Amino acid sequence: MKNYSDAIIRLKEKDLNFRIHLLEENLLTEDYHAEMEKIHIDNARKLKHIIKEIGFPTVQKVGQEAYDAAWLIIQHAISLPVFMKSCLSLMKKEKKDINPIHIAYLEDRIHFFEHKPQLYGTQFDWDENGVLNPAPFDDLDKVNERRKKLHLNTLEQQTSHLRNEAKIEKENPPSDWEQKQLQFEIWRKQVGWSK
Repeated sequence: MKNYSDAIIRLKEKDLNFRIHLLEENLLTEDYHAEMEKIHIDNARKLKHIIKEIGFPTVQKVGQEAYDAAWLIIQHAISLPVFMKSCLSLMKKEKKDINPIHIAYLEDRIHFFEHKPQLYGTQFDWDENGVLNPAPFDDLDKVNERRKKLHLNTLEQQTSHLRNEAKIEKENPPSDWEQKQLQFEIWRKQVGWSK
């Protein structure tokens, strides 16, 4: 399985190296960079092929680093909803060899793109007032209860943490929030998150 492990890790490195390049060139903007999307799609398709060969790349099959890399590739495959959903299903089946936090993040990410309430409050976005907040979730007490079972901090603590991180990394809200929402909805329909 070493070749599979190395291949998955290389895909992750390609993704992260290009992101660093975009940051250094000040090209990581509000829009989903076309070349970044292309890398995400290409990585997901290559990972899909590996999954067909060996099943879901669990820690037992490919080692911790490649397993973590596979999860990152899946999280970034936002232009391929069917792939993301199929991976979530596989992860839930393989539960014993999968980090439950990864399942929570992927499930929330899918809910975010489907405009469904999150269960764990892992996905954040800028609101119309330029404030970073959790995307809609079902119920604060239930979310915190679920987070506690996964040994995650409370949603309130995570919100504070991510707002501070955004300041440190000089992340800013979109310059035109309404326009960004319109573009997001067009993109969601194009890639199949909504009809």
